[in-house]
Amino acid sequence: MAVDLTTNYMGLKLRSPFLIGASPLADDLEKVKRLEEAGASAIVLHSLFEEQLLLEPSAVVEKIESFTESYPEALTYFPKVEEYRLGAEEYLLYLSRIKEKVSIPIIGSLNGRTTGGWTEYAVQMEAAGADAIELNVYDVPTNPGITSAQIEAQLREIVYSVRQKIRIPLAVKLAPFYTSLPNVVLQIESVGANAVVLFNRFYQPDLNIETLEVEPRIYLSTSAELLLRLRWIALLHGRTKLSLGLSGGVHHVQDAVKGIMAGADVLQIVSLVLRQGVRAFETLIAGFEHWMEEHEYESVEQMRGCLSARNSPNAGDIERANYLRVLRLWRD
Repeated sequence: MAVDLTTNYMGLKLRSPFLIGASPLADDLEKVKRLEEAGASAIVLHSLFEEQLLLEPSAVVEKIESFTESYPEALTYFPKVEEYRLGAEEYLLYLSRIKEKVSIPIIGSLNGRTTGGWTEYAVQMEAAGADAIELNVYDVPTNPGITSAQIEAQLREIVYSVRQKIRIPLAVKLAPFYTSLPNVVLQIESVGANAVVLFNRFYQPDLNIETLEVEPRIYLSTSAELLLRLRWIALLHGRTKLSLGLSGGVHHVQDAVKGIMAGADVLQIVSLVLRQGVRAFETLIAGFEHWMEEHEYESVEQMRGCLSARNSPNAGDIERANYLRVLRLWRD
C-alpha cells in the first residue's frame, strides 16, 4: 500500500513532514542537494543574528554599547563579525544560489530579541527567493523589573514588525519558558504569524572554575527532549490556526510517529544528521513510511493529532493528571 506523506506547512505543500532545521547542515550546497535527494521536504537556513546585522553596518552597536557602560568586558561575549559563518550579503547570495540548485522550499531564518532595523533583512530574504521566514526569538530575561506582560508585548511587536514587511509565510520559533504558552501562541497568531515552531533549545553556558571564565557548551539533542515538545504540540493542536512545527528530540521512527500523532505538521531534524549523517535521515523517513504501511495508515493527515488533547480519550494524561500519576510510579 502506497502511503501519502504530504503535509501542509503554513500554506506550503511539502512532500513529507521531515524538514532540516536551522543549522550548519545547509551551509554546504552539495550537502543541501544530498538532503533533498534523501527526502528533505524543506530546509531552514542557519540564522542571521540581530547582533551580527547591527555590527555589520557600524563599528559601534548602540544596544551593546549601552550595556557595556556598566560592564566593559561584555563586548568580548559577542562574536566578532568575521566569526559568523556568512555575512548578510553572502547569506543572501547563498540563498539565491540554493534556490537555483534545489526544488524544495528554502526557509530563511532571523534570530533576535528586540525590535529594530535588523528585521528589514526579512524583506531581503524574500527578495533573494526565500519561500518563508522563520523568526527565532531567543531571549533570556535577567532584569527583575521586566514583567512577563512586557516580554510578551515585545515578542508580539517583533512578530508584527516582520509580518508587515513580507508577503511570504512567517513561522515563529519559541522557547518553552512563557507563563502561558497557549496565550502567547494566540497572540502571535493575532499579529499575522502562520506557524509556531516548538521549541528553541537554550544552550546553557558552563563555568570554568580554574580560569574563572564562562564557557559556551553545546550538546546535541536526544529523544529525551521530545517529551516537552509532544506535550505542547498535543495541547495546541486544534486550538490554533497556526501550523505546528516540532523541533528537537526526533531521532527514531517512534519519535517521528509520536510527533505527528501529537499534532505536528512538520518535524525539524538536525542533531540526528549532525551525529549520524545524511543516510540516517533517509533511513528515518523510510522507516516512518514502513511503520505507516504496517499500521495501515494511508496518509500523514490521517495520523495527525490522533493523540492530541482534543482527540485523546485520556486527555487528562497530557495535562495535570499526568503529573499526579507519574509521581506515584516511583518505588524505592
